[in-house]
Amino acid sequence: MIGMDSYLNAYVDRRMKYLVEEYDLSTQGELADFTARLASIEREIPSFASFEKEAADKLTALEARAAALKGRR
Repeated sequence: MIGMDSYLNAYVDRRMKYLVEEYDLSTQGELADFTARLASIEREIPSFASFEKEAADKLTALEARAAALKGRR
């Protein structure tokens, strides 16, 4: 089986780039700063929550104004 192992190893070595692309695999370079990127995203979550609340409040106010305008007709 040593012949088969070396054949498979050589095949994988030659085709590694295509295997990574085809199966959408991550590389060590892409994972190197993964924890830092994840921490950065986690720090932004509270600001998104406050944005969502502000947007909901503005939408409620706009809906109330629209209802008031409809009532004037």
